[in-house]
Formats: sequence, structure tokens, C-alpha cells
Amino acid sequence: MNFLKLNILSELDNALKAEGITAPTAIQEKAIPPLLNFSNAYISSETGTGKTLAFLLPILTKLDAASKNLQAIILTPTNELASQIQDQLLRLNQNSDLNFRSQLLIGSGSSKRQLEKLKKKPHIIVGSPGRIFDFIKKRKLKVHTLNSLVIDEADKMLLDESLKLIEKIIRSLPRDVQKIFVSATNQPKSNSIAEEICGKIKKIHTGTNKIANNIEHSFIIARENEKPEILLKFFQKNKPKKTIIFAHKNETAANIAKHLTANGIAAGEIHGSRDKHQRVQTLAKFKNGKIKALVASDIAARGLDINNVSHIINYDIPGQSKNYLHRAGRTGRMGKNGCCLSLITPEEKNVPKRFDKELKIKFNQITINE
Repeated sequence: MNFLKLNILSELDNALKAEGITAPTAIQEKAIPPLLNFSNAYISSETGTGKTLAFLLPILTKLDAASKNLQAIILTPTNELASQIQDQLLRLNQNSDLNFRSQLLIGSGSSKRQLEKLKKKPHIIVGSPGRIFDFIKKRKLKVHTLNSLVIDEADKMLLDESLKLIEKIIRSLPRDVQKIFVSATNQPKSNSIAEEICGKIKKIHTGTNKIANNIEHSFIIARENEKPEILLKFFQKNKPKKTIIFAHKNETAANIAKHLTANGIAAGEIHGSRDKHQRVQTLAKFKNGKIKALVASDIAARGLDINNVSHIINYDIPGQSKNYLHRAGRTGRMGKNGCCLSLITPEEKNVPKRFDKELKIKFNQITINE
């Protein structure tokens, strides 16, 4: 199977080949045909399986680049994810010569500058529900020509305060706008809310709520005050190439990054206490290999698509298996091997057993000397 057989534009096929992408993934094969037919859909597939291209390619294939009309809006829960999708759009545009226009509208950006850019008449808007609804409400963003609306990370966006904003945005759009919900997990509650919003909706799933079998799962039992040194010893012994470390608190993430850097391991941090410019700079350094360890909170890292992550470390193990799924899925992508290590306190020793049962995976207890 290739992309042309899915009726994707040949220009887009060439753009994908320029990125080394020659064949569609399972979720792309299943999602692209109904999305090309303007079906409302709920797409779910585990992290790293190509969901972003699964909805971008149909949108771009249907796009009228000669028009000055806004044709698609993509809503995301974080600025990082919005920026990541915009970067993908820019690469597809550059490598395909389709000459479409896309723009970021995110809360941390300057409203005045974003309003100026809207004068260039973007075909696609990517951004946060708050900023986009604000511009719609103020009649700065004209949405009567919209064809498609994407709600990315729907399992989060439909279950928190974003839902009210999403509903307000939908009420401002033409009735027949295509609605596409995208999620790494197949959650019954978010599915149900999507059905309430759309009525008839296609559910397109491939292997969600499970973790790829090419990821090794292990844990070390450590008291809280032992974690910094155990983490350092792990890096010194294993020398991982590209690692994402998850912590619950912003302060913890900052301390981990400082501790590693002070001991000769290049590390950076992304979390709620860092501004957008700092997070963008840190992500760029991590992607190009200037730093080996990225310390993140769940919110800041949600939806990040970074290639060749060799290790995930849960400095603080999540309490829910679905959050472990999100984290672990950032390694072992596209068939490559990965490792996910959790540092757990004695009080948390039963968590791996619960995840074993809920996620059908096997954890190995190790010590730092192994």
C-alpha cells in the first residue's frame, strides 16, 4: 500500500518521501479514506503511529489553495503540540509546493502580531481553544467558510475545562463542518461526548490502550531522597542517547535538570514554570542532540512527537495506567526498541502489578548495579 492508492495528492506523496515516509501506517490506511469523504470521525491509535498525518493529509488533499478562505482549524491542548503540528504543515508545504498558508494561534503569543498575520488569509489555523474562540467572539476570525475541525488529544480536551470552549467554537461554525477527534487512547467517555456533539460518527481504531511489545519495562525501588543519585548512576552506567524524564511537579523537574547538568549530563526542562520561548528552545536542543535528557511534566510533554527517544524514565510514576501508556509510548516508535524505567517508592510497590494487569505488560525489578 502507498499513499497514492489512498487518493492523496502526488505532491504530498513527494513531500512525505522527502521526509523518508514511503508507506502509510495502519491508522493512516484506515482513517484517510473516510476523512477524504468528509465523514465525522473519532480516530484512536497509540502514540507514535502517525495520527497527525492521518488527519493532515486528507485536509490538505481537499484544500483549495487558490482560495482566500479559512478551511480548517486544529485545536490542541498545549502550545507545544500546536507548534509541532504547524512545523509538520510547514515541512509539507515546503516540500510539496502546494502554497497553502497555515498559522499558529496560541495563548502565549502576541494577539496583535497574530491579528496582523491573519491578514495573510491562512487556510489552516492551529492553536488553543481559548485564543481561537476569543478571536471568533471578537469577529477577528471568520469561520463561515470552514470545512474541517480537528480536536487533537480528544481524550483530554473533551474531559476538562476545554470542552466548554470547544462547544462554543462548534456552535459558531457552519452545521456541516467535518469534525475529527483524535486520541492515543480509546476512552468510552470521550467517545460518548464526541457522539453527543456529532450524532453520527465513524470510529476508527487501531490497537489502542496497549503498549508496543518492543518496549522493555523495568522499575527500581527507591526512597524519595535516593532518587537523584540513582538517576545519575543510571545515566553514568547506561549512557542513554535520548531520554525523556517525567516528574509530577515543576520544581522537581527543574531540580532534576540542574542535578544532571551539574554532573556533566546535558539536560533541559519543559514544564509550566517555563515560558513558551524557553520550552521551544529546549525542545529544539533535545531534537538536535545538544541535550541528552529532557525533563518534563505530563502537561508540557503531551502530544510531543520526537524521533529516536531511547529511554523514558518515570522519576515520579503516574497513578493511572493510561498516563503510563502515554509516557511509555514516546519510545519504541516505528518498530524501534525502547526502554521505560520507573523509580518507585516502597509505598508504590504495588503499582507495577496493577499496570501489569491493566496494560498486559511485564515489569522487571532491577537494581542500579544490574
